[in-house]
Amino acid sequence: MEKTLIIVTHPKLGSSKINKRWIQELQKYPDKYIIHDLHSTYPTLEIDVIKEQLLLESVNKIVLQFPFYWFNCPPFLKKWIDDVLTHGWAFGKNSGYKLAGKKFALAVTAGIKEDDYRASGQYEYTLEELTRPFETTFKYVNADYRPLYAFYGEEHNPTQEDIEANAKGYINFIENL
Repeated sequence: MEKTLIIVTHPKLGSSKINKRWIQELQKYPDKYIIHDLHSTYPTLEIDVIKEQLLLESVNKIVLQFPFYWFNCPPFLKKWIDDVLTHGWAFGKNSGYKLAGKKFALAVTAGIKEDDYRASGQYEYTLEELTRPFETTFKYVNADYRPLYAFYGEEHNPTQEDIEANAKGYINFIENL
């Protein structure tokens, strides 16, 4: 059975409610998921580019899991994208386009409520619109970008029932990529 790679980037994973719970749910299925925590793998933030590229080459489904803050991803995930998706490997003239056809998706935790991520909401844009640079990036490297999965309202004291239902939904989302 082919595994799905989950690249987790959370600078304070230990204090996370949702990202940590998602990982706990993923860990129930070690035969299905590779959980790759960038901060624990690279505590000095120095990325082994070849290792990361080989890991990406070894799977066909990749999920980038992270908290959405300041309307973007954590800086270390941006660094990972910049360092790993290199010219001549992920894109470029005479490139192998090593990510071509691989399914990529985002799993995002947002502190803000979903209603605020609407044209009529406080921030005027949906989460899908705000994450469009990811979609464009993965289309640029000929990957198969899929719709995102989100947990909204983390700052608003979600109930344990909401967290549990969302964690189960996360597994279902990944299974249907």
